[in-house]
Amino acid sequence: MSTAPHPRRSVLTRHGAPRYSAIWIATALLFALSPLLASNSLKSAALLSMLPVAATLTIAAIGQTLVIQQRGLDLTVPGMILLSTVIITQHAGGANAGLAMGILLVIGACLLSGLLSGLAVTQFGITPLVATLGVNALLVGTVYQLTNGQATASSPTDLSSFASSKLLGVPATAVIALVGVAVVSTVIRTTVWGRRFVAVGASPPAAHIAGIRVKRYVIATYVVASLTYGAAGILLTGYLLTPGLSAGQTYLLPTIAAVVLGGTSLAGGGGSVVATAVGALFLTQLQQILTANGAAQSLEYVIQGSIIASGMLLRTVRWRPRSTTVQAKVSPTVSTSTPESDP
Repeated sequence: MSTAPHPRRSVLTRHGAPRYSAIWIATALLFALSPLLASNSLKSAALLSMLPVAATLTIAAIGQTLVIQQRGLDLTVPGMILLSTVIITQHAGGANAGLAMGILLVIGACLLSGLLSGLAVTQFGITPLVATLGVNALLVGTVYQLTNGQATASSPTDLSSFASSKLLGVPATAVIALVGVAVVSTVIRTTVWGRRFVAVGASPPAAHIAGIRVKRYVIATYVVASLTYGAAGILLTGYLLTPGLSAGQTYLLPTIAAVVLGGTSLAGGGGSVVATAVGALFLTQLQQILTANGAAQSLEYVIQGSIIASGMLLRTVRWRPRSTTVQAKVSPTVSTSTPESDP
C-alpha cells in the first residue's frame, strides 16, 4: 500500500517549535556566547556601531526576501545600492538643498530598475538570475558613466546627522528597519494583496487559474525590492559620509544568506521578513566577532557562501528518514510473497 509523502520540515518544526524559530535560537546563542568570543562585543559602544550596519542589511534583505518568495533571486542589490549612493552624493554635492531632489531621483531609478527586471522575467521569460545580472550591469555602467570612475563627493549634512541620530537611545536607522519589517510583514499577513502574493509564489499556475494577475504581482515584487535597495543605499550614504565606488559590493551575499538563515523557502511561497531581519542581525554580530578576532574578510565570504549552499541543499534534495528507506526496500518482498488469491 502506498503512502503519500510527508512535507519536508525541519527538526524543530517536527518537534512542535514555530516554523522560523531556528534563527531566533541561533541568534540568542550567538549573543550569549559573544562575550566569550569577543570580550567587548556586547558593550554599548559595540552594539551602537553594529545596529546601523544590521539595519541597512535588514532593509536590503527585505527586498531579497520578497523576490525569493516569488521563486527568484535578485542580483541588482549591489548595483542599486551603489547607484543610490552616487545619485545622492553627486546631485546634492554635500549640500542639503539638493537632498530632496536626490531622493526623488533615487526613487525614479529604483522604479526603472525594478520594472526592467520584472518585465525581463515575466514578458521575455528570462530567468531571474540572468535578468537581474544584466540589469545590475546596467546600473554599474550608469554609475561609472556618472562618476568617470571616481566618486569622492560627500553626503549632505542633514542625511549624515539623521543616519547618526538616535531615538530613545536606539539608532534611527534601526528604527526605520523595524518599521519597514513591521509594515511589510503586516501587509503580507493581513491583506488580500499579501495572501495573493504568497499564492503567486507558492504556485503561479494555480494562482493564474484562481484569477490572480500573476505577472503584475511578480513585476511589483521586483519594483518594491528595488525600492528597499535604494532605501538601504540612502541610509548607507549618510552612515559612511563618503561612500565611494565600493559601496554595495558587500551586500549581495549577506542579503541572500539572511533570507536563508531566516528560513524563507527557496522554492517560493512561504517566508518571513521578520525572520530575515533576525538573520541579518545574526550575520552582523558574527561579522563583528570575526573582526574583533582579526579574521580575514575572506572567512566571512566562506561562511556566507556556506550558509547559502546549505540552504540550497536542504531545500532541493529530498531527504527521507532511514526507516522509510528500509520500509521501501522490504515492502516489495512482503507483497510478492502473499498469494493474490487470498480472500
